[in-house]
Amino acid sequence: MAGAEKDAPPRPAEQLRQEYRLSVCSKICYAIGGAPNQVAGSAAAFFLQIYLLDIAHITPFHASLVLFIGKATGAVTDPLAGFFISKSRWTKIGRLMPWMLACTPFTVASYFFMWYLPPFVAGRVAWFLTFYCLFQALTTLFQVPYSALTMFLSTDQKERDSATAYRMTMEVLGTLIGAALQGQIVASAHVFNHCSVNISVNTTSHLISRHDTPSFPDPLDPLSYQAKVYMVAAGIIGGVYLLGIVIFFLGVKEKDDPYALTSDRAIPFCKGLRLTMKHGPYVKLAASFLLISTAVQLEQSNFVLFCTHAADLRSHFQYLVVTILVSAAVNVPFWQKILQRFGKKCAAFGISWMIPFAVMLVTIPNLILAYFVAFVSGLSIAASLLLPWSMLPDVVDNFRLRNPHAKGYETIFYSSYVFFTKISAGIGLGISAAGLEFTGYKPATCKQSNDVILALKILIGAVPAILIAVGLFILIFYPITEESRKETKLALEVLRRNHKSTDNLDKHRKDTSV
Repeated sequence: MAGAEKDAPPRPAEQLRQEYRLSVCSKICYAIGGAPNQVAGSAAAFFLQIYLLDIAHITPFHASLVLFIGKATGAVTDPLAGFFISKSRWTKIGRLMPWMLACTPFTVASYFFMWYLPPFVAGRVAWFLTFYCLFQALTTLFQVPYSALTMFLSTDQKERDSATAYRMTMEVLGTLIGAALQGQIVASAHVFNHCSVNISVNTTSHLISRHDTPSFPDPLDPLSYQAKVYMVAAGIIGGVYLLGIVIFFLGVKEKDDPYALTSDRAIPFCKGLRLTMKHGPYVKLAASFLLISTAVQLEQSNFVLFCTHAADLRSHFQYLVVTILVSAAVNVPFWQKILQRFGKKCAAFGISWMIPFAVMLVTIPNLILAYFVAFVSGLSIAASLLLPWSMLPDVVDNFRLRNPHAKGYETIFYSSYVFFTKISAGIGLGISAAGLEFTGYKPATCKQSNDVILALKILIGAVPAILIAVGLFILIFYPITEESRKETKLALEVLRRNHKSTDNLDKHRKDTSV
């Protein structure tokens, strides 16, 4: 028997592909799992800064501290999460799934209290800082294993790319749901009644009225109308969060490491981190998309402020946000087709479409142009969301080929990537809020100074354009092409057959400790 098994020919490639093919239902449930974080993250990205400034009455400097330290906390949690997850053992529901389930109720609670306006003023900054840091850390504990789960769904590159496209589509829809829900519910909290004044009055008194008669909540009243609508929005989004995780858990079954060779040993975390940081394709990919994601984050966090104070589009900002996100959602399949036909590296340069239109919006704040810019921005955002997560598995496969006997490194790649993304976003948000503080942003004011308006235009137009241009320049040197991807795939299949990992996978599944 042993000799017969030893001499058995390797299974055909088509049979292997069938074994690791994912059903549409599995892909949809996996994609739904990523939506809750995007729903909550989108609401925070678009509205937390204006909430802190105009509802909670926190100074721009303190708001910048909350945003930066919160993002930094999430970033620091990434490598820690990667370390502990890489050390965890297989359970009845998997190795990654327990982490995602355990952190979910605490994530929902921290998200709700992040939008609760406490009845005290002296410790209000500490309140928001605490719960925003908790929210960022807990979402990291979910995002790291969820992202790494892509590598444990299938060994087939096309199946992973397809699952990633489903995931990105659903995450963009989650972003849309979060922004739309939050925008529609809280829009009335930002209706400036004192901005609608009789034009026939004296100009001097008109300006005084615009500056001195705010219609914002009493900072001592946590039950003011404006505070209540934010709490209602937080409660609804918390419910959506729980529903998405339940569907994800019921519809996705984590597989024990489907690539592990029989001689594999877990790679020590510190050694794996050093190898990751020395892996050329990963360094170039991460550096490029860190700059691009920072540009997108700046657009998100300042867009509402720009529409409100710099473009006189305050009555349209929620519809413009929805336009951006609808465009992003419907164009993810478009980019999936583009990357399949022309390659991932070529498709990434479609992100540059955002640059000229963002500059046009800043220089010509016209309503019709604003909606057109919103649509094109959504097109570019779809590419910026899909491509890094589609390209990262290729980098991991490339690393596997160069280090064939290492395992447990998947979470290191994903946690370090999320770490750098959050650090860059935190720096961008901190600079953004600090710039508003420096230029004299005043909460509860209908008309801001010319310096504030100029700062918002720079944060929406010039800075993202420069970051995207530099990021795409770095991506030119990214070495993994479509030809090298195919070569890597064939080499890994040969490697697995030679080590009989495919033939022995089912036999050793129960005995393998990942």
